[in-house]
Amino acid sequence: MTQQNTAFEEQFGGIPAVWLRFGSFEAAVIPSVGANLVAFRDTEKGYSYLREPDQDQMDEFMAAPAVYGIPILSPPNRYEDGRFPWNGKVYQLPINEPATGNHLHGFLHDAPWTVEGFGSNDLESYVTLSQNIGEGHAFYKYLPFTFSVTLRYSLSSHGLQQQLIVNNTGSEYMPNLFAFHTAIKVPFAPDSQSSDYTAKVTIGQRRELNERSLPTGQFQPLTTEEEQLKQGGVNPFFAAMDNHYTAEPQNGRNYMELTDHRTGDKLVYDVGTSYKHWMIWNNNACNEFFCPEPQMNLVNAPNVEGVSPEESGLVGLQPGELYEQTSRLYPIAAQK
Repeated sequence: MTQQNTAFEEQFGGIPAVWLRFGSFEAAVIPSVGANLVAFRDTEKGYSYLREPDQDQMDEFMAAPAVYGIPILSPPNRYEDGRFPWNGKVYQLPINEPATGNHLHGFLHDAPWTVEGFGSNDLESYVTLSQNIGEGHAFYKYLPFTFSVTLRYSLSSHGLQQQLIVNNTGSEYMPNLFAFHTAIKVPFAPDSQSSDYTAKVTIGQRRELNERSLPTGQFQPLTTEEEQLKQGGVNPFFAAMDNHYTAEPQNGRNYMELTDHRTGDKLVYDVGTSYKHWMIWNNNACNEFFCPEPQMNLVNAPNVEGVSPEESGLVGLQPGELYEQTSRLYPIAAQK
């Protein structure tokens, strides 16, 4: 029996959240911690598709929200010595990864977001959240640009849709760099093992990273397993991964597909072609979750020379311009 389509406010592990329900799907967003969508489930099958924080260990989530659910990163990943050259000026970001001497992951994934509204109808259940960056905001302190970010999540018969909208409300050309550190649970089916799964991701080339996890400008040949990851699929824990790839859409789609070979069910993460790069991280081959991270820009893009903005993803918005990209997480049931 499917549950009623609805959207409502209720706590998740003691923290205020907005819950969405549509048919057998259920999702939860925590506005106060980066508008993180911490849960996406199929309640009929008992599947949990994302790495959720345990209800009794929410302090771990609060300490490290970037490794649960779907965190938004901006500017994403690492910047050498915190330097961020842009449009003739050099901005200085805080060094928050002492081991590498880099800035990591930006200012939105742990910031409080505003709930603009939520609701449900016969077609979807939805929530819209916003972030306005200007004076007084942590982002503005280091990158003084004025803009808004809107995240809209909706559940429908087509699964979970995410819409990202960025609006340059200021008077200067601004960097437009975003990524999602999406943590996919493996296994998502309660009676399966991680060894039952293979993942496919539309990666292209692997970028060489130095000891500070920054691109050297060189590419590395793909291993046999990485070729399988790109083509037919491979277990996502074949090796410890913290790898940076170009995105290479297949058949017009830029996506990750995770298959449970015990049940025959699949989970598809179709991210959209604006994300020119993938980071893939599996927490030292932990056999519990992995992060196929769609990323607009090359790691450390403002400091990388000899690469065009279109290739590096170092793109921006003029005053008044909007950027929009839609992604979707959805299951494909086993073929009978």
